[in-house]
Amino acid sequence: MRFTLALLPLALAAATPPLAPLTAPEIRAATGIIRADGRLPVSARFSMMALDEPPKQSVLDRAAVPRRAFAVLYDYASDRTWEAVANLDTRKLERLRQVPGAEPMVNGEDSMRADQIVRADPRWERALRERGIRDLNTVATIAWTAGYFALPGTDRGRIVRAVPYLWDANSRNFYAHPIEGVVAHVNLTQGKVIDLLDIDRGLPIPREPAELGAPYNMPLREAPAPLSITQPNGPGFRVEDGEVRWQKWRFRWAMHPREGLVLYQVGYEDGGRVRPVMYRGSISEMVVPYGDPSQGWYFRNSFDAGELGLGLTAASLTPGVDCPQNCSVLDAVTANSSGEPVPLRRVVAIYERDGGILWKHENETRRARDLVIGFVATVGNYDYGFEWIFHQDGAIDVRALLTGIMAAKAVAAGSHDPYSHLVGKNVAAPHHQHFFTYRLDMDVDGAAANRVIEINSEAVPVGRQNPYGGAFQMHETPLNTEREAQRNLNLAASRKWIVQSTAAKNALGMPTGYALLPGGNAVAYAAPESWVRKRAPFLNAHLWVTPYRDDERYAGGDYPNQSRGGEGLALWTRADRSVSDTDVVLWYTLGVTHNPRPEDWPVMPVQAEGFRLVPWGFFSRNPAMDVPPVQ
Repeated sequence: MRFTLALLPLALAAATPPLAPLTAPEIRAATGIIRADGRLPVSARFSMMALDEPPKQSVLDRAAVPRRAFAVLYDYASDRTWEAVANLDTRKLERLRQVPGAEPMVNGEDSMRADQIVRADPRWERALRERGIRDLNTVATIAWTAGYFALPGTDRGRIVRAVPYLWDANSRNFYAHPIEGVVAHVNLTQGKVIDLLDIDRGLPIPREPAELGAPYNMPLREAPAPLSITQPNGPGFRVEDGEVRWQKWRFRWAMHPREGLVLYQVGYEDGGRVRPVMYRGSISEMVVPYGDPSQGWYFRNSFDAGELGLGLTAASLTPGVDCPQNCSVLDAVTANSSGEPVPLRRVVAIYERDGGILWKHENETRRARDLVIGFVATVGNYDYGFEWIFHQDGAIDVRALLTGIMAAKAVAAGSHDPYSHLVGKNVAAPHHQHFFTYRLDMDVDGAAANRVIEINSEAVPVGRQNPYGGAFQMHETPLNTEREAQRNLNLAASRKWIVQSTAAKNALGMPTGYALLPGGNAVAYAAPESWVRKRAPFLNAHLWVTPYRDDERYAGGDYPNQSRGGEGLALWTRADRSVSDTDVVLWYTLGVTHNPRPEDWPVMPVQAEGFRLVPWGFFSRNPAMDVPPVQ
């Protein structure tokens, strides 16, 4: 009986869509295949497991492709990392390779190990006692990723920074009680503290409660009037064979342990056929650089996707609370460190909502409806929401929602420095930035024949061509190579970029295209020669364009944890490959500069930022003209 059950998911694999995420039985099967090979030490643990996506061309050709699982494993004892690919159809391990020098994502086990190591170090206990802490059980230890700064003792081993907070059973929000001036530099491989920072002993530990629950924030205001959002006939979207269908949109989705929500094969039905728009869209990388240069803060530059995993930190969502009442919440599954499947309950939200006025002139009006699909990642103290919003006019809004608790430090009463802002009694939040780099594999009317055009507008000088001073022009410039396509925003030029098909034309004889319209953004303040900029060179431009490659997925490289930089986009684009008349990938970085304010404490109201993908000659007229009027 056991033999039959083991083969069941493999026998069904032929009917599985090629981009469908791994199922729980497939995760178990992959773990069995990898372990049975016998070449890995028993102590090696799984860092992540996901679908080994088949070659894009095979998917587009609708060729039969085997189901494969890709896994990253790490062994604490030897400080070694491996990549494994298990073929779920043949039940064989197709690839196993050690990745020299790679440190996979930091996880809860790293935090527990760091906590045990620092508690065994007398210097840690002494530093806390000097601050009046007698019971070490009231201290919560958070492991921050250590980055890389060429410091002594950090060239070998798995390194984290341990940061303490005061905590007790009555205080869930320990982030409001930082123990300032104490940071342990911990080598998890060697099981020891490399170095202990113990400064600013005179700073108080903030004690004022900053709890988020309703009982701690009385009296509560009057509740708003009831608002009911219902769809008596059920949702307007449907899912067929793993494909979401809504109005004229078609797409697939998956929850990736590193990237979070991934959208595949996004297309729009037009004239009886589904026209391709985007093959794959996701968050490629995130980085959050803090602007405080002090010894307890300079290292805080988290790569939340590559170092921590957005999918691994996905939060459960409740209809009527985290999303509207009419929201459908979908499950996913991931693998734990033992390679066992772990269900992620209610982590993806999908729902329709009122979209305001779609178009109007005089008495003729159409009401818009949107489709939203998104998730929320709780990455330590911060919570990030990521949404893809589909519109009936062919546009897609891409939004990042920032909320959660700011990383804060303890300060003396009446103090002020230019690197932080006071947000509570003895509590200051350092200035910082959030950068979200999206990977957008655009396939406008097909994959093989695309190019990118930059649009800039400028005023015409007053003169014979512009006698009244009101004229301005729009200039289109093709971006032909990777180096030419490293571009930054320009507000004065109203700069935007269009992915055009070089093969398809609309009824007006113009190339079909989709434009990326920037929203709010920021530039990085970290110096170009800083380690964070070396490790995140994708911050050097808002837009990058590369020719499609199956193995080029992460802007900062496959293993950013403790990396020395120079990987990912910085490495690939050295060749200055052609990006004209080929399958192109857009990499767009959305930046937010967060200057904290008291109103962001103790929890930050949602700040939404984003950009748009809009049809630009993809249609020959407004595609929403066929939306029926409201009855």
